Amino acid sequence: MSQAIHVDKTSEAGFPTRFGHFRILGFEGSNGGVPEEFVVLIMGDLSGSPPLVRIHSQCLTGDVFHSLRCDCGGQLELALHSIAAEGRGLLIYENQEGRGIGLLNKLRAYELQDHGADTVEANEQLGFEADLRGYELAGAILRYLHLDAVRLMSNNPQKIQALERAGVRVTERVPSLVPPHDSSEDYLRTKREKLGHILDL
Repeated sequence: MSQAIHVDKTSEAGFPTRFGHFRILGFEGSNGGVPEEFVVLIMGDLSGSPPLVRIHSQCLTGDVFHSLRCDCGGQLELALHSIAAEGRGLLIYENQEGRGIGLLNKLRAYELQDHGADTVEANEQLGFEADLRGYELAGAILRYLHLDAVRLMSNNPQKIQALERAGVRVTERVPSLVPPHDSSEDYLRTKREKLGHILDL
């Protein structure tokens, strides 16, 4: 792991939810001097066999307002349900709104999408790469928590590669599939065809 990658736990508390009782942890991290804040939810004892893990990028519109333009909110709920069903697991919530371009730029991208651009084209028209996210700090958090092997709940091969580079073995990729809506089908198709996500539409 690069010496430029550093994480610290800032807080920990009990966290009852409608999915069950978690511990909620705050982390601060930096990658090459760029700071980032994280929230981590942990349920049960993570020792023993590799636990179920979800790395979820913040999506205010999907996670909070239940947008049907994307599958983010559905994936978040599926992960929490799945962890609760197993009685153990971990969710890392990353502050990487809009694939890293930020909330207001994501809304600008929505406007471009309303005029015919797909999600990748909209980001590029705003002057950004298709996906600015990185998962090195998520890997560092798992190492901080003494996890060297996980079952990763994801459709994104880049997350698997990032964890493996961080020294965390992914023993199983658990699909994170949410039924599409008419308003999310083009978004999901773009994720599959342009970003390489593993999706069966």
